[in-house]
Parts: sequence; C-alpha cells; structure tokens
Amino acid sequence: MRENLLHEDLLHYVWRFDRFDRQALTTTQGEPVQILELGHYNRHSGPDFLNARIRIGDTLWVGNVEMHLYASEWEAHRHTADPAYQNVILHVVLDEDVPVISRLGERIPCVELRKRIPAGLSSMYQRLLHSAHWVPCQHQLYTVPGITRSLWLDRLMIERLEKRTLRWAERLEANAGDWEETFYQALAQGLGGHVNAQPFELLARSLPLGLLLRYRHSRFQMEALLFGQAGLLSEHFEDEYPSRLLKEYRFLRQKHELTPLPEGMWKFMRMRPANFPTIRVAQLAALLHQSGALFGKALVAANLTEVEHMFEVKLSNYWQDHYTFGKVADHKPKALGRSAIHLLVINTLAPMLFLYGKRQGDERHQSRALALLEETPAEHNAIIQEWNRLGLSAASAYHSQALLELKNNYCDQKRCLHCAIGSAIVGQAGASAEEPAAATSPA
Repeated sequence: MRENLLHEDLLHYVWRFDRFDRQALTTTQGEPVQILELGHYNRHSGPDFLNARIRIGDTLWVGNVEMHLYASEWEAHRHTADPAYQNVILHVVLDEDVPVISRLGERIPCVELRKRIPAGLSSMYQRLLHSAHWVPCQHQLYTVPGITRSLWLDRLMIERLEKRTLRWAERLEANAGDWEETFYQALAQGLGGHVNAQPFELLARSLPLGLLLRYRHSRFQMEALLFGQAGLLSEHFEDEYPSRLLKEYRFLRQKHELTPLPEGMWKFMRMRPANFPTIRVAQLAALLHQSGALFGKALVAANLTEVEHMFEVKLSNYWQDHYTFGKVADHKPKALGRSAIHLLVINTLAPMLFLYGKRQGDERHQSRALALLEETPAEHNAIIQEWNRLGLSAASAYHSQALLELKNNYCDQKRCLHCAIGSAIVGQAGASAEEPAAATSPA
C-alpha cells in the first residue's frame, strides 16, 4: 500500500507559484520541457490549470494542465471519457506509476515533480497538515508580515459576505425581485437565531409582507396573523388577550385562506426568556407595525446609530409582563437589545445591503455594508476569544467575521495552501531550503 505523505494541494501550490525546480525539466520519456506560461488556476470542475503555454521538444502547445499525486488517478477519475480533459497538454504528477493514454490513443506527456519540490517547503507543509494545534500555524503565524494577514482578512470578509448572500439571491429570484419581501424573510430568519431560524423563515414565507402590511394600522391584527400562522395560538387560553388573538386569527385565516405552520416547530428549551420565539414574534409585529417596509429605510441609514434607532421597538402591553401566553412574569421592557440588533446587522442587514449593491452595480451599498460591520462591535464567542488569546484581536464585527471564516473554512479543514497566511509560511520555508524533497515523496 502506498502512503500519501503529500496532498495534491501541494502540487497545485508549487505549480501556481512556480516553486519547483525547472532546471533540465523533461517529460518522463525524456523530452525537454520549457514552461512559457503556467496557466490560470481553475477552482471549478475541469483541469487544474487552463490556457498554459508549454514547449515540449520542438512543439509549442497551448492548452490545459492536469495534476495528480499518481498518474493512475487519471483513469480512476475517468478523465479519458470526459470531454473537459481532451485539451490536456501536460500531466503533472508526483509519480508516474502508469502511462496515461488519451482518447485518441496517444500517450499524454507527463512531468514528475517528485524530486523537484524544495525540502523545506514540503516539510513545513507536512507540519501544518499534521498539526494538532487549534490552528495549524499558530507558532508561525507572526512570521508572516502584518500586511499579508490584514489583506487576507479583508478578502475573507468579502468571501463570507458573498457566501451568505447566495441563498438570499435565490430567495430574491423566488420573490420575483421583490427586495422588501426578501428582506422581511431574511429579518424573520435573523430574529430566530440559530435555534428557530427555520420556523421563522417558514412563517415569513407563509405570510407575505404585502398581506401583513394591509393590517399595519392594527398591531393587534398583525400579532393575530403572525402568532396564528406560527401555530402558537392553541385552542384553550384562560387569558383574555390570547383568546382574542385566536378569535381574530380564525377570522383572518378564513378570509385569506391561510394555512398555519404545524404545531411544535418552535424551540424554547435552554434559551433565555428574552429570546423565546413568542417574544421574537411580538418584536417582528412591532417592527412592521412601527416602520412598515424596512429595507427602504435600511438603504438610507447613514450609520450604525441610525440602524439601532430603526430597530427600537416597544412591545404591546401584554408582553410587558409575559414571555409566553398564560404565564405572568416580572414586568420588564422586552425591546430588542443592542446585542440582538448587532447580530441582525451582521447576519441580515449587511449581507442584504451587500447583495443589493452587487445586483444594482452600485459599490456604495457594498461599501456601506462593510462600513456597518466596522462600526458594529465584535461578537463574543469561543472562537473569537481564542483568536484574541493568540494575539489576533477583533476590533469590530468586520474582523470577527473574517476570523470566523478563517477558522471554520480554512484552519479546521487544513486548507493551508488556499490561505494567504499558510501559503506565505510554506513559501518562506521553501525559500530557506531550496534543495528538492526526495525524502517526502510517497513510499
């Protein structure tokens, strides 16, 4: 059995950044190879590098480059039958264990990198790959220039926003391009937090914004619609207020032919009472009663202070001394707190502003989304606390979001060579020891 001491990522890295020994480079059949252009790194399906220009022997070839640890992986991945690989002009491998024959019956030129990767580079990559630390590079982190770390975190912030907008872009299409409807659904999901996000989104999708706003003049009717559609109005209440809500909802349900969500979708366990779904539904009703369509207001909010004012609401009298129907609690205001508003900025408002700017071709809204995140305090969670301990402090939500992206989608997945910080660390190690890494090739 062969032991893979290297990953294909390393081959991509040394080719992409030209960090392998090109001296007297030949194919495995002995033909001289001159690389004029390495090609464009392809992050999608198909060959690994596109539009390379390579002279093999006396012939100049323009086409694609495919990489594997072992040449036999070409057939294992069924590339011969795949039209996307017909224009591969060079197969780059660690070890050519078998020759690869093209669909036309010709042998595909192959270059082995087994003895051409600097030992220091390969060794550092191995250390990162097999590190048991919280982040693989935590002992090398500060060998990387601060500007490299800063620019990479900027890129990660954009990457995180772009990923977050994907599903809302799909919802926007489903809503026929209605930004207010889509923002209402996103806001509802945001109010649900991690635990009740799904039922909140389903609630918003079952109760169109246009229908709700027909009753904007009456907070009572808006609560009846929202609580009834949520399945939170049971058949038996001793309190007068929920009994009235139920009676009103029955009338409105019949009038508008509504189908409520199934009972039992909402979770209350292990949750602070201020975050109970009943309180969040009441807050959503209050927001819509107070402001109507919210996205238009979000578009013109100049700063975080104006956004906070936009989300300031006072709940109806019943909720001043209740967290759930029928159970009296201490009399406390139950408006959205600043921390809850800040989470809505991070998870809902900033992504939607960013998406709007992208769709409208208006970079001002994208810049405003980033500026809002820079104004918003950083989240307080275990991941951010650990980054702080390592010396990468989050000054704002802009930085904490970037650090969450770094930890969850790069460090935890050991994608060091896709990370500018890890890539720089490996590159530094390679520069200090340029001899080839024969000892680290597969056994």
